Amino acid sequence: MSKGRLEAFTDAVIAIILTILVLELNPPHSGSLASLWALRGRFGIYLASFLTLIVYWNNHHHLFQLVKRIDWRVMWTNSFFMLAISMFPFATSWVGEGHVDAFGPELIYGFVVFMANVSYLLLVFTLRHVNGPTSALVKLYGHQHDWKAVGSIVMAFVAMILALLWPPLTIILDLLMLLLWAIPDQRVERHLLRDPRE
Repeated sequence: MSKGRLEAFTDAVIAIILTILVLELNPPHSGSLASLWALRGRFGIYLASFLTLIVYWNNHHHLFQLVKRIDWRVMWTNSFFMLAISMFPFATSWVGEGHVDAFGPELIYGFVVFMANVSYLLLVFTLRHVNGPTSALVKLYGHQHDWKAVGSIVMAFVAMILALLWPPLTIILDLLMLLLWAIPDQRVERHLLRDPRE
């Protein structure tokens, strides 16, 4: 499989996940604005999941701008990443059912974020290994990229534990973690503008 096909397949999977997310938003049974306000929790967790998936997609796209080679290891680690993010509709729906203060739904939501972060870091490691130490991926990202990825995994794990104290803390901390990744690494654009062949 070529790099382009893998990216297109991943884009399609993320688009389907986003579609499933929005299909879970059922309109209120009443025509009053008060009934719409009653669904604010469902809209809130939908927005959190939508933003999270968009940030993952943005960073995945940026990462693959530097990739020249993929192999079966990349295909499997990318599949593991897609497996993790494919659980967002389930976790979002459970929290959105009104269980904002319940330990179980928040814990599962936090676990989905944790697994997505772990799988993304594994994908980065695999891509660096497959593309070699002299690749643009290693030169630009190197090991400096790891602190952000490892820090995100630690934060996601802590967020799951905090569900024991107050369940909404899980989602609050996961959203704060997004700030680390909201703007993808600008060195990629600078690198591609400097030498579009790389």
